[in-house]
Amino acid sequence: MRILMPLPDNDFDVTEVAVPWRLITDAGHHVVFATEQAGVVPQADPRLLSGVLFGRLGAEPEPKRFYRELTESPEFHATRSWSELDVTQFDGLILPGGHAPGMRQYLGSTSLQRQVARFWSLNRPVGAICHGVLVLARTQDATTNASVLAARNTTCLPKYMERSAYFITAWRLGRYYRTYPAYVEDEVQAALTDPKTQFRQGPREPGKRGTATDHTHAFTVTDGNYLSARWPGDAYLFGERFLELLNAPR
Repeated sequence: MRILMPLPDNDFDVTEVAVPWRLITDAGHHVVFATEQAGVVPQADPRLLSGVLFGRLGAEPEPKRFYRELTESPEFHATRSWSELDVTQFDGLILPGGHAPGMRQYLGSTSLQRQVARFWSLNRPVGAICHGVLVLARTQDATTNASVLAARNTTCLPKYMERSAYFITAWRLGRYYRTYPAYVEDEVQAALTDPKTQFRQGPREPGKRGTATDHTHAFTVTDGNYLSARWPGDAYLFGERFLELLNAPR
């Protein structure tokens, strides 16, 4: 199967891209990367590779290894233009996150949102993690003009996580952890018809991550063909759940 993964030119999250890519390709599927302009070789947020603050808050060693493998893969160097894709040629769509300034190119792209709306209408598997859920919250359904998430159950980056990361690092990094003035959770909830029943924050366990072999602290939400997750700590479970959607009867 062919899975589409759009990315900005810079600043995407290392773990939220590299872990699903590794799991999906290990399962025998092919990931196609798309950037705003074809041929761009995208770059992850460098702070997540070196450590955000005093060598901490970055990606874990295994996702960083996966990222190095990803950057050496042919598909990562053969990006397509997201506005020129025929989305009907893909079996699934993954929308990863990231919080650094370069993410705005991807999170705010109306041409990408139009493509996402076309893919959403096909009722094929869609996965979004962390800030990637914002792309769906901002994507309008062609018939209702509401967000495609309006009637769906979802999670995203919880406000308490975004706020805590900002307060811990603002003295040194300014608004590095605040991609937009509004919190991700607030914007996603505003796109829902009934946020009190549709939004799932997940367990409040700051800093505890799921791993390849232990999903105790990971959290995802599945609603039909739609899968969502909160942050890099959910990436392994997110990848596994996405594979289950791909393999489910259509």
